[in-house]
Amino acid sequence: MIPQSALELQDIQGNIVKAYGRYGFPRARYVFYRVDDARKGRKFVENVAPLVTTSVPWSGAGVDIPDVAVNIAFTYEGLWHLDVPEETLHGFPDEFSMGMKARRDILGDIGPNHYTRWDPIWTDKAHPFRQHVHILIGINGKEEDQLEAMYQRICCILGESDGVELLTGHRGPGGAEDLAYQPAIAADSDKEHFGYSDGISSPYFEGCGESPRYILGGGKPTGQDPTKPEGWAPLAAGEFILGQPDESGAYSEAPGPPLFARNGTYMVYRKLHQNVGTFNALLAEEGRKYSGGPEEFAAKLSGRWRNGAPLPLYPTGAEADKFASELVAAEAKARSASATKQDKDEFERLRLKLTAYDYTDDNDGAKCPFGAHTRRMNPRSALEFGVKGAFDSPGALSNRRRILRRGLPYGHVSDPTRDDGDHGVVMMILNADLSRQFEFVQQQWTNYGNDFRLGNDQDPLLGNHGINVNGRGTGRMLIEGDGKTRVPYFCGGMPTLVETRGGDYFFIPSMTCLRMIAMGVVDPT
Repeated sequence: MIPQSALELQDIQGNIVKAYGRYGFPRARYVFYRVDDARKGRKFVENVAPLVTTSVPWSGAGVDIPDVAVNIAFTYEGLWHLDVPEETLHGFPDEFSMGMKARRDILGDIGPNHYTRWDPIWTDKAHPFRQHVHILIGINGKEEDQLEAMYQRICCILGESDGVELLTGHRGPGGAEDLAYQPAIAADSDKEHFGYSDGISSPYFEGCGESPRYILGGGKPTGQDPTKPEGWAPLAAGEFILGQPDESGAYSEAPGPPLFARNGTYMVYRKLHQNVGTFNALLAEEGRKYSGGPEEFAAKLSGRWRNGAPLPLYPTGAEADKFASELVAAEAKARSASATKQDKDEFERLRLKLTAYDYTDDNDGAKCPFGAHTRRMNPRSALEFGVKGAFDSPGALSNRRRILRRGLPYGHVSDPTRDDGDHGVVMMILNADLSRQFEFVQQQWTNYGNDFRLGNDQDPLLGNHGINVNGRGTGRMLIEGDGKTRVPYFCGGMPTLVETRGGDYFFIPSMTCLRMIAMGVVDPT
């Protein structure tokens, strides 16, 4: 096991290790650039580099939490335009060099997700597969004026580099299609546009420097009590950071020289539009037929109640509501001026129930359906299907598919009965192996269901269910019965609820690599 301090956190960009939402950063701007002149592009990178936030801990290390965090990433084409040597570029895996559009059949980006429907910034009609975007700079912060100040600071740097262009073409409110950046913001309720509590858990890996309490539900299951720390172990750092061994003891494919890839990772940027009107209509229609009503149906789609309570621990609405009210009261007490250590410990005990669970007591899917979104995205040890010792470790089939999820909701829903408008989630996925992790999860667990014994059934929330000849979707979902009083419920004709509106694959370099790129000293030999 890598000690907490063994990773070179000062060399790793901050958005790899830190889930910024935990530090009170509810706002972000994602800004994209194209490089037209390699020398001037490298100068731009050199001037931005001192602003980039690292993974050095902000608590317990004498480092204050900043007002904003800045991170930078590059597409394959962007690295080529910065004159990174071809021998180094050829060391990248095929999926990264091809880019997201070219992987559309694997990702399910067809039909309503097709790139011809994406925001203008991602489309180049003359050259549809050319990576138009070269650089992404993400700015996360607490207040809008702080984001604006950093954005203007970077704009001043851009003004000194006429060989780099700020790209417009993001869609926004009122039909706008020329925004200069993609804004994102988490509402005060921390809910996304379908009404689910968001940002609850994130993978916990060796040496990440995050609080050990996040290992519960964030690590990999050990087969012991999932409500206790001994029920979890840290994931191998190499699942998320290049140059480190992964769960198999191997190293993910990466280009040379070694310093170029070490401490970097790959990022998937996806703008996902949410069809809110269709989702609400689905809840109303199916809620009339499903014995548990619309709120329980919504919970079965997700694997969590919309207040965040996980179905395996709180299978009924009454239990979930009781837990949620206790958690809110405990948080208010823990954050009060008169809070005691006991008050804070009680809040942490309750809060960890959001993540400290497994599916070992739900092998028949009676509490949380096999096809529910959260069970698909992180099956924990569920793929053993109740056969103890079926694999070397309980999570053997899922430990190597874990992904770091970053990003925030964007836009505002003005009419919850309609799908149009500009609102959804900016999804940012970080992993060391695009094919083994993100693409596998997207293809096999989101748009296919065989690993869950569900044949072709897709993820009910994220799956591309298409549109059939009757104008309805072609999706299906089975809500398993309990073998006693509740029979299985079959939901057919499910519509596509989330549609891709843009994105690409990016490489997040280490601070060392960033300086190598800026100086033009990458030597693959």
